Amino acid sequence: MNEAQASTWRGLLVALLLFGLLGTTTELLLLKHYERAWMFAPFVVIAIAVAAAIGRLARPSAASVRWLRLSMLPLLAAGVGGAYLHYLGGLAFQADIDPTLPRWQLFWKVLRMQAPPMLAPGILVHLGLLGLVSTYRDPLIATVPSVHR
Repeated sequence: MNEAQASTWRGLLVALLLFGLLGTTTELLLLKHYERAWMFAPFVVIAIAVAAAIGRLARPSAASVRWLRLSMLPLLAAGVGGAYLHYLGGLAFQADIDPTLPRWQLFWKVLRMQAPPMLAPGILVHLGLLGLVSTYRDPLIATVPSVHR
């Protein structure tokens, strides 16, 4: 693949990232995912990632690539943290319903719950990884040439 093709693919990946970020924001708004202060966290990290992605598309530079990479880290952290918080919420709910459940059964019950969906924050991890992939071997970031044997 030549550099022009790779650049096109990078742009498409960033556009896909933006589409996913905006879709996730829409879903969170529809679900009223803002009733408690900590529930604003996904909106904050998504806003940072959207700004970085738009910056990457609008003004391609080494700084915009680094900013995009850096902005994916809070997205990844929010995804992992969100899954943990969803798990704790589901655990408390299920333990109240049936306090006699063994831990393993309780874990599986929480994992399959629909509210709060434990794995839903995984979309933030997915989008964070997509953003990182879009910067892979970007020629705008000067790299040290590798020595071939």
